[in-house]
Amino acid sequence: METDMEASARRKGGRPLSFDRDAALEQAMLLFWRHGYETTSISDLTRAMGITAPSLYTAFGDKRRLFLEAACRYAGDPEAIREAIDGAATARDAAAMLLTSAVVVFTGEATPPGCLLASATASGSAASSDVQAVVAGYRRAICDRLQARIERDVANGTLPDQADPTALATLVVTMVQGLSVMARDGASRALLSGVADALLRAWPDPLLT
Repeated sequence: METDMEASARRKGGRPLSFDRDAALEQAMLLFWRHGYETTSISDLTRAMGITAPSLYTAFGDKRRLFLEAACRYAGDPEAIREAIDGAATARDAAAMLLTSAVVVFTGEATPPGCLLASATASGSAASSDVQAVVAGYRRAICDRLQARIERDVANGTLPDQADPTALATLVVTMVQGLSVMARDGASRALLSGVADALLRAWPDPLLT
């Protein structure tokens, strides 16, 4: 069955895509991850993806849309992430899951160090403001979900009444971003794991209030 993308390519170019779109997207994701959004040029992308510029525009639209699709690929299924946070036994377990997975991803042997979402929009210039807004939305969605999970623990007594769900959730997301910076600076997985463990050891305990 012809996909929508293949049909689009056929209408525009007279024939379906002549390359593996998924493999090309993977290479684009790695390039954005390594060099950032603004400094990655179309020629850089076509070289890494093994395609021509017209093929890139036909298959992905433009650089911005290509990056957003690559970012979506990197971030994973948002519903699965929400379910993992909601389904954790405690908010602390949810935080541990987020931190542990971040450490693993940020120190992968076959991928660039750090976080694609943090690295790709680090310059903060006006030229990439719309892309930055989308990336910030990914972080905000995770923070909001974790905050809701923390609020549940406060309500059921797993966390003390004095715990601040907004501050705790923001602390975890801030730590994830900090771990990305450390990974980009060359910090080892063991060191990053130790930093994450230190935060979890400081997690509020209702028995100590």
